[in-house]
Amino acid sequence: MGSISFLALCFSTTIMGAMAAGGNGTSPGTRPGEIRVGTLFTFNSTIGRAAKLAIELAVDDVNRNPTVLAGTKLRLLAQDTNCSEFLGTMEALQLMEKQVVAIIGPQSSGIAHVVSHAAKELRVPLLAFAATDPSLSSLEYSYLVRTTQSDHFQMNAVADIIDHYGWREVIAIFVDDDFGRGGINALGDALAEKRSKISYKAAFPPNADGSAITDLLEKINLLESRVYVVHVNPDSGLTVFSVARSLGMMGDGYVWIASDWLASVVDSTESANPDTMDLIQGAIVLRQHVPESDLKRAFTFRWSNMFRNGKASSSLNTYAFHAYDSVWLLAHAIDQFLHEEQTIAFSDDPILHDPSGSSLHLSALKRFDGGDKLLDKLLLTNFSGVSGQVQFDSDGDLINPAYDILNIGGTGSRRIGFWSNYSGLSVVAPQVSYRNPPNASTSSRQLYSVIWPGETTATPRGWAFPNNGKPLRIGVPYRTSYKEFVSRDDSPDGVQGYCIDVFKAAVDLLPYPVPLSFILFGDGLKNPSYDDLVQRVYENYFDAAVGDITIVTNRTRIVDFTQPYVESGLVIVAPVKETNSSAWAFLKPFTIQMWCVTGAFFLFVGAVVWILEHRLNAEFRGSPRKQLVTICWLVFSTMFFAQKERTVSSLGRFVLIIWLFVVLIINSSYTASLTSILTVEQLSSGIRGLDSLIHTSDPIGYQVGSFAKNYMTEELNIAESRLVSLNNPEDYARALELGPQRGGVAAIVDELPYVELFLSTNCKFKTVGQEFTKSGWGFAFPRDSPLAVDLSTAILRLSENGDLQRIHDKWLPPTGCSSQDSGIGSNRLSLGSFWGLFLISGLACLVALIIFFARILCQYNEYSSSQETVGIPESERSFKRPMRLTSIKDLIAFVDKKEHEVKSVIKQKSISQQQRRSSQVSDGQYMSPA
Repeated sequence: MGSISFLALCFSTTIMGAMAAGGNGTSPGTRPGEIRVGTLFTFNSTIGRAAKLAIELAVDDVNRNPTVLAGTKLRLLAQDTNCSEFLGTMEALQLMEKQVVAIIGPQSSGIAHVVSHAAKELRVPLLAFAATDPSLSSLEYSYLVRTTQSDHFQMNAVADIIDHYGWREVIAIFVDDDFGRGGINALGDALAEKRSKISYKAAFPPNADGSAITDLLEKINLLESRVYVVHVNPDSGLTVFSVARSLGMMGDGYVWIASDWLASVVDSTESANPDTMDLIQGAIVLRQHVPESDLKRAFTFRWSNMFRNGKASSSLNTYAFHAYDSVWLLAHAIDQFLHEEQTIAFSDDPILHDPSGSSLHLSALKRFDGGDKLLDKLLLTNFSGVSGQVQFDSDGDLINPAYDILNIGGTGSRRIGFWSNYSGLSVVAPQVSYRNPPNASTSSRQLYSVIWPGETTATPRGWAFPNNGKPLRIGVPYRTSYKEFVSRDDSPDGVQGYCIDVFKAAVDLLPYPVPLSFILFGDGLKNPSYDDLVQRVYENYFDAAVGDITIVTNRTRIVDFTQPYVESGLVIVAPVKETNSSAWAFLKPFTIQMWCVTGAFFLFVGAVVWILEHRLNAEFRGSPRKQLVTICWLVFSTMFFAQKERTVSSLGRFVLIIWLFVVLIINSSYTASLTSILTVEQLSSGIRGLDSLIHTSDPIGYQVGSFAKNYMTEELNIAESRLVSLNNPEDYARALELGPQRGGVAAIVDELPYVELFLSTNCKFKTVGQEFTKSGWGFAFPRDSPLAVDLSTAILRLSENGDLQRIHDKWLPPTGCSSQDSGIGSNRLSLGSFWGLFLISGLACLVALIIFFARILCQYNEYSSSQETVGIPESERSFKRPMRLTSIKDLIAFVDKKEHEVKSVIKQKSISQQQRRSSQVSDGQYMSPA
């Protein structure tokens, strides 16, 4: 009700004593002779001069066209807002008091915000052809129909341009009203989606003079960003460029992007004004895209003739196209409304009444009864106009928003591309892109080359060091140990070290000078907290932090780091001692179980080979003593691959091949393990890696100021009571030598670069286990700092040209001791490492034995049946057990026989059987005649 009271107050100052007019009402069943339509904009403005003529031409065209409104005429009632929101609000109420069915306007977004409330209450649609504030799309302003493009789309186009050139920060220069604030808020949202931002919002009040704008531009010229987005009113916007030129802000290195207000200014003049064009050289300008069509060409030709004949005070701009189509949109909607309703009526608003003694005359404002239905017709209307296809989407915005992207140069402008919400940036016209599938990939987005301010084609960096004469404040850790990396000295910079030299070398590769001031951070008594140093960068106390700063997750959340210039990670350092060799050291590689199983398998394989070779190979026959010696010699000589005995059976060779493979693996493993045991150093502590570090209760050392403490307590869940802070390499060595029993530590956890430097002079210690974090050292900068990106490129160049290694060799000498864990705490080889090999060998032996004995049984059956049966006394046949024993003895005796003897007996049996059958056949033939 606050808005209604304000509107009523405005109304009372202008129409006090006025009476309601009723000329626009009609009775059911009849079409009115005329319908009143209001217009509301500033006549004498860049947009208004063109819009006024466009609206008048559209009304004349509609009234002369017999196919629209069927004889009903539009009567235009125009009101000049004169660039005043207060006056515009009052004149809007005046139009509503005259019972208009719709208002074409307002031009100003500020007036639209206020008048929309009255329009909603009185149900009078507003057709805003120039109010582009994105917030007007809210459902709160349901009776405002925007017949131009919302700045929501324009600012998305600006954000895509900024992202296309890789800029991350911009400065927004805008008029501080609803129009300016709404557009810049939309720009901020669009940039956030591109991981960019508005670093500073430079707002100036409406109707600001040159002095206020000068003060504002002088202030932003001291800032870092050199990309300016200008979103102001067309009638005052050139003042910004005029002041910028006088301040030298239109030269090399600057970027100026103007919203479509500047295109309206340039398009509104038939021939370019040289003075105006000189102010905006190199600027990028957006203009609402109006596709080519016969309607557009005819309308443009008609306008040009009127301008040459002096009947038009302005050239044609895009807002004139939208104003012309707004009239036609309203005409089509009214025509359909009359076709269905055939009545236009106004009635009293029940909430608007004059209190007793009041002189506001609120009753003069009437409600349009068919306003809601006319609004529906407006939103559903679809036709082709001079500005293109006029159709609304479900959000009430015109479909297919698109913009031309222009580059000002010389005495005119040239188009470098297009933007549409369908295809993004492109050099292809939007209407062509609509026929192809959308392509959102970055590689498909392109623009033609740009001539930037300063007449250069090289894309500006988009930032520079502030012109305030202050060098960058560089925070440097005041270390008390490992001073090779960074330390204090008496040079002009006050600091030196490996990290400082890398930073200076990278800065020297930048294509611009960087003034520096190094400031020590810490008290010099102990190493400072690196988390606190990074926090100072986040709080803008330092402009950057340079030193041995590890890139870890919690720090990357608040600052940006350069490319790492040193690889780092946490490692464990423990004391070591050399083992003394004993007379029985050769037994250590294998466990007792391993020795026993290996010896058993030697004998087992020898026995299997003997069984397989005994019947065939003469070398495996003889006295029992000789055969036992042969077996032992065979199996143990295979250890050195020196066996002399030949194997002639296929099964014997198969078993021996498998066994030789097993012996090869066992022999190689034994040799390697024995070598390691006799040469490596052994740990003095019980910590052998990360797992034992976590599960023991021994104290652990760490470097003061290092992130290792937080990592061990937060990530590894090691109790803080176990942690001992150490300040320098001497403390490291002393604590490790003492050990946990004498007040020292069992191990130290520190970063690899420090450990390598420590071990270069302390050979009594070694790293154990593997490096269990992967990170690096980098230089810290505030978030989105462009200097971090440029320095990262410079660090890569240092690495590629070898300068980084030369700086490393200068400050960090090669290690005198190996820091690697060379098999510390080697485990003895157990059966678990070889049971697979033994299983394979055992299975091979078993298979060979099964095949061998199967053959023996078959041969034995044939052999035994060949022996003739001798008469056996009856008393002996009754004793079965002796017979079985005799058979087993016979079988053993058979196995001991030579293979060729057995085959000879079987062969003779076969021959005798054949002879017997032949003899029987002959006897049968001889007896047959008898």
